[in-house]
Amino acid sequence: MMSTSTTPRQHKIAAGALMLTGALVASLGRRRRPVDVRGWVALITGGSRGLGLLIARELGRLGVRVVLVARDEAELQRAQQDLASRHVEAAIVVADVSDEAEANLAVAEAVKRYGRIDILVNNAGVIKVGPLDHMTDADFEEAMDVHFWSALYTMRAAVPHMRQQGAGRIVNISSIGGKIGVPHLSAYCASKFALTGLSNAVRAELAEDGILVTTACPGLMRTGSPFNAWFKGQHRREFAWFAIAGSLPLLSINGRRAACQVVDAVLHGDAELIITWPGRLAAVVAGVLPNTLAWAMAVTNRLLPPPAGPGRNESHRGWDSGSAWAPSLLTRLNERAARENNELNPAMPATPPR
Repeated sequence: MMSTSTTPRQHKIAAGALMLTGALVASLGRRRRPVDVRGWVALITGGSRGLGLLIARELGRLGVRVVLVARDEAELQRAQQDLASRHVEAAIVVADVSDEAEANLAVAEAVKRYGRIDILVNNAGVIKVGPLDHMTDADFEEAMDVHFWSALYTMRAAVPHMRQQGAGRIVNISSIGGKIGVPHLSAYCASKFALTGLSNAVRAELAEDGILVTTACPGLMRTGSPFNAWFKGQHRREFAWFAIAGSLPLLSINGRRAACQVVDAVLHGDAELIITWPGRLAAVVAGVLPNTLAWAMAVTNRLLPPPAGPGRNESHRGWDSGSAWAPSLLTRLNERAARENNELNPAMPATPPR
């Protein structure tokens, strides 16, 4: 008699077929949901540079009035000037949205100025790279504050206004590191996993109010961000691998293309967006072949710098972590992006010191 039990291989085939069917249904459905965002108001946290500024440019090109929120007033002013040169109306709010009172203030300022808030982009972020041996409780707390709590606070503040309007869009910028664990990014991944879970859960709750929540999970992007990231342990070697990986065209995506994909997801109210083909591949492998992905991450970890030894827990910005490998020809694309996307402080040198 033939056994009716299924094998692990059959389970994987069924899972793959289900994922493909879901993708096809979502592809057909999203064609019915684009919106015209002209005249809308968008609040963008972490909007003074990098991906946040790129998203502001793209939204502004479509006629959206933007409110940029960040902690550095000088950076915000430079971003505002950049947008003005592109004929984009932009207001700025100096606030640390990881503080609930300041997050409430940022949303209130946007509503006070424009009378509404239609799009919330939770993009505030911090990147700290290094072995777990050098990550402290403070590193994990900071990552949770910036990635998880700030998004929760701004959503709580913005949702009542969106409900009153009868509609709204929220985009939470998580990461592929919020779907798979990446070595030497433990604090970052832990907080992004939390943001992904929060974002997916609130989408289900807010949909009935006409508020569509998108969880965006970018892979490596050429926005210039490695130079403002923080590195621990053998910080020069950590910066080198991170900056080079984020600059290689086959592994990373142009920042403007990434921003366009985020905005397209806003227009269609997509539930999830994974940016870059390596990111999409990793997400599929994580779901279908988790042990294979775990093996690949373990191999990757062996290629990364080992801990620097006890007592070496200080953090160094990318600009202070140069070496013969970075900056170099291998990081030119990210250096160019840093200049284009307000990642350069005028007080900093044109290239990181070695």
